[in-house]
Amino acid sequence: MPGTRKLGRTTDSRKAMMRAMVTYLLENGKIETTVTRAKDVRSMAEKMITLGKSGDLHTKRQVYGYITKEDVAKKLFDEISPKYADRNGGYTRIVKIGVRRGDAAEMAILELV
Repeated sequence: MPGTRKLGRTTDSRKAMMRAMVTYLLENGKIETTVTRAKDVRSMAEKMITLGKSGDLHTKRQVYGYITKEDVAKKLFDEISPKYADRNGGYTRIVKIGVRRGDAAEMAILELV
């Protein structure tokens, strides 16, 4: 799995959070989170979009095994990946939006380009 940040969680919790955040990003097009989480989610989301571009059986099984909602995985193959067919990476953008009021964590918006 790309990224080496532990994010203050156990391995299972971190993997579940990453899967949920990638699914939510692909479903809605953008998410608001901390900068460090956004950097980790970006690497996995770009990997999923790249897998979706090929569309053969093996990559479909990999994507369906990672994305938590079946309709989002179908959307990835039908709508999102064809949109980036002529692009060699760089499918997402991180925009920093300041600090969170409660704990002063640096926040960012992660969105599909």
